[in-house]
Amino acid sequence: MGLQIYAGKGFDTQKAERFFKERRISYQRVDVLKYGIGKRELESVAAAVGLDNVCDKDSKAWRESVLAYTQSRETILSGLIEKPQLLRLPIVRSGKLATVGYCPDVWEKWIAEKKV
Repeated sequence: MGLQIYAGKGFDTQKAERFFKERRISYQRVDVLKYGIGKRELESVAAAVGLDNVCDKDSKAWRESVLAYTQSRETILSGLIEKPQLLRLPIVRSGKLATVGYCPDVWEKWIAEKKV
């Protein structure tokens, strides 16, 4: 099963990459700020962790965004695809499993259960 890290430029992204490198687990890095994220990928991640957890609601960009004031799931998904800087990163995905942010405890569990 392939592991993907949807990465940005933040410190948590660096820590996530280091976590997998130290364990010699290969992954595909996707620069989400440069290439974006597809609708199906985003829907899959949102299904796994919840749409609210995918949004970087602590950022100034989010607070200034129209998305902060909408309740429509489709509008939020479209807005996140259009402006990936509003995503909380890194997003680590292994099949239908996903995490948002730095989650080493969850990743250790995946490794133990051979889900990565």
